[in-house]
Amino acid sequence: MVARGLGLFSRALMLLVVVAGAGAAQPSTASGVRLDGGRFTVVAQPRDERLARSLLQEAQRRDTFPGLPRPRERVLIAIAPDAPTLRAWVGPNAPEWGAAFAFPDQRKIVMQGSRANSDAGDPRVVLRHELAHLALYEAMGRLPPRWFNEGYASVAAGEWTREQAFETSLGMVWRTLPTLEQLEQGFAGGGMEASWSYAMAHRVVSELETLGGPAGLANLLAYWKETGSLEKGIRSAYGMTGDGFEKHWRAQTRSRYGALAFVTNMSLIVGFFSLVMVPLFIQRRRRDRVKLEAMRAADAQQEREARESALQAILEGAT
Repeated sequence: MVARGLGLFSRALMLLVVVAGAGAAQPSTASGVRLDGGRFTVVAQPRDERLARSLLQEAQRRDTFPGLPRPRERVLIAIAPDAPTLRAWVGPNAPEWGAAFAFPDQRKIVMQGSRANSDAGDPRVVLRHELAHLALYEAMGRLPPRWFNEGYASVAAGEWTREQAFETSLGMVWRTLPTLEQLEQGFAGGGMEASWSYAMAHRVVSELETLGGPAGLANLLAYWKETGSLEKGIRSAYGMTGDGFEKHWRAQTRSRYGALAFVTNMSLIVGFFSLVMVPLFIQRRRRDRVKLEAMRAADAQQEREARESALQAILEGAT
């Protein structure tokens, strides 16, 4: 997730780095830990040292990104000890659902530590996502729009769960697939709308990568950077217009997920009728049961009356 506000975060990080100690790779019993490896520096509290070392190793091990030259800029990764500290570092404009934030122009990442809840996800995947934001910014600057930035980071991190979220989303039943411009606007809302937008952004960038064949996104990104235009980049890399690509990815998406949408739609229809018909069926059964009990009571009453009439006739005949 790319963040904007930097004032409070920058001051807090400077304090944390100073406390951690320059060049020290060993944990500080006083307050903090600083770990350096390759182009990465990780700062954390002592209780997050194991996590910090694991993330540093993972960042060094996978330091290339789809279609981009190997990043060269140094990166500071700050692990917040708790959610309030994370919010304090990032600032008041941070969305509530964020578990990590990248500041590309500052080459910094802030993320939750070992006390994060399960919603934060796998910290290695989260870090990879944020590093992808930084790598894309280093290579492309501010050219990519939000939808591409988030979709690219999701694909680079291997967040297949977003693809799965798209597969299982009821949005395929209720919505039409958006244009890229509409997709860009979908990140502003948060909640389910943002989740839907992230999943679709992943889907669009995945389709761009597939179109590139063995080269993946390399040609698109190179032409895009050279011309400064995504439209021209798509034309040069794939031989189609931007509108042509939008039609292509929608057609591919409908083809891939259309059956799922149909099944989901039918399931909803069946569920709707079940919701309506089952109470009516139960109500009818109750009415039938009441009628049956009334009929049985009437029959019993008639039998009693018949017996009493027969007994009365016998008694009268005997006299």
